[in-house]
Amino acid sequence: MVTPRFTLGPVLSFRGCGEDGQWRVTALIGISAGDDIPLLQREQQRCQPPVLLYAGSKQKFLRYDLSCSLQQQERTVTFGLADGGPTWQFTVPAAGQVPHMAYVSCNGFSDPDVMRKLIRPANAVWTDLLECHDPAMRTSETVLDKEQLWHETRLQEHHVQRFHLLLMGGDQLYCDTIWQDIAALRAWVSLSRDEQLQYPVGKALARDIENYYFNLYGARWLPPSRRAWESVRPNRDGADALACIPTVMMWDDHDIFDGWGSYSPEMQQSPVFHTLFRCARQAFWVCQLQHALADLPSLPEPVHVIAGKAPTAAPRDPLLAPVAWSTQLQHDALALPLLDSQPGFSYAFRLGPIALVVPDLRSERSRTQVMGPATWRALQGWLATLGKVTDVACQHLLLMSSVPVVHPKLTLAAGLTSLLGSDNVLDSNADDLKDQWSDDDHEGERKRLLQTLTDLAERDKMRIAILSGDVHVAAWGVAYRRDVAPTENWSRLYQFTSSAVVHPSLSGLLDKLFLGYLNNAAGQVQLIDAQHQIEMLRFPGHNQFMMAARNWLAIEVDPAADSKLWFTWRCENEQGFSNHLQALG
Repeated sequence: MVTPRFTLGPVLSFRGCGEDGQWRVTALIGISAGDDIPLLQREQQRCQPPVLLYAGSKQKFLRYDLSCSLQQQERTVTFGLADGGPTWQFTVPAAGQVPHMAYVSCNGFSDPDVMRKLIRPANAVWTDLLECHDPAMRTSETVLDKEQLWHETRLQEHHVQRFHLLLMGGDQLYCDTIWQDIAALRAWVSLSRDEQLQYPVGKALARDIENYYFNLYGARWLPPSRRAWESVRPNRDGADALACIPTVMMWDDHDIFDGWGSYSPEMQQSPVFHTLFRCARQAFWVCQLQHALADLPSLPEPVHVIAGKAPTAAPRDPLLAPVAWSTQLQHDALALPLLDSQPGFSYAFRLGPIALVVPDLRSERSRTQVMGPATWRALQGWLATLGKVTDVACQHLLLMSSVPVVHPKLTLAAGLTSLLGSDNVLDSNADDLKDQWSDDDHEGERKRLLQTLTDLAERDKMRIAILSGDVHVAAWGVAYRRDVAPTENWSRLYQFTSSAVVHPSLSGLLDKLFLGYLNNAAGQVQLIDAQHQIEMLRFPGHNQFMMAARNWLAIEVDPAADSKLWFTWRCENEQGFSNHLQALG
């Protein structure tokens, strides 16, 4: 039998840990539109027929159920094509075991020229993560250092892999090439601003944009240049990681295009921007969240261009209706646990003593808003339930913030870039700075977030950590209550920034100048309000605040103390990778 040629996948997605003792995992696979639907098996048992998520003119995306029961010991689960062909494996934790997690962000690049700055191959960071994760991915040249050797006893005794979950904090792919690759958009870029705002989007252009986003996932996540799955030698790249570690994903701007949400209200609501967001949203829903396109509520037309009504001024912030997700997805037993009564895609999990919260910071973003009122209510409502769970106390809360909450305030840079203007999709430096939580227009929401988290920490005496990416450096910092003694651990919220897994770090001449400015700004303590203060901390094992290197982050429970988490950055250098550890207990 001829093995079907996948256009995408497999991409594993974590769906939660059910009360029935099931570790819920799905696999996304893309095939050509005319191909027969492949049958998959898990642990030599044939899987149920897949759910059709999307059917396009050239390809279709399918979701398979790979869920399995939690047992007394963690174990490796094998799945593959039912009629022979390549197989893949993922590791399921033992019942009651805290999952081991890896975190990455910025899996791509905007401009191929920037990849020339790399000191090692483009996939070197993915290769390092996979070598740490799976002994089968190692070669005769792999050298295990002391940090990895800590994990070897567990891996060898139980014949398992290191990580149970792969957290992906934004920019899972870079869609900025859409401005060059679609002729009509390439022409749009050269128009005057007034012409851009009024540019109509016909059916043909809308179709081209939709196809572009869906096709790009296959081109980026399963590039044609890689060796086929049947190859004896693994590629040891991002595709291998997506196929062997269940993912938890949330989008950021590049999953739409650079700077989305931080352009002027008029540009954000223009027909071209509206169409781009609608199509990127559909592709994100299908490819990253693994839901059927038919289940996605339509995006309302901008309120100032509704047919039959006189145009009005563009609203400053997006006006999106909340969705009752529990009703919308009630027929889907493998739906993600999206928070009810919000218009975006924020979701959250309870994993024994750990809560993992994944807020959507992009769907409702504008220059003056990160999350809308309904999303804030939904998020705060879910957090309020944590103390009511009585079976296992929540000791740690991990919050994924695609954009760093704890980060230097770049006042001078913001002032200089504002002189360059905005709404330029090919040079969005000004819009990138407007993205930051520390921007003046977002400071109010940053205060609200810190107040929400510290109130929760004080009430339940839990430790809270923020996981972030976006900024192409490794860093860490702390937000803390000024009115509470430092010995009260709950009062200190640590942020761990890990970026990027593919995109180069700050390495060019201008990058080096910016890095110096960034490190200088990082030394300044930020007074947020009468209660809260933010401080960047020197990077472990480094004499600066920012480590300018590609990197990934491991989050793992201490085997000798369930209440302590270890955070380990693996940072790329010319010789290989260095370890930088920090404990939170």
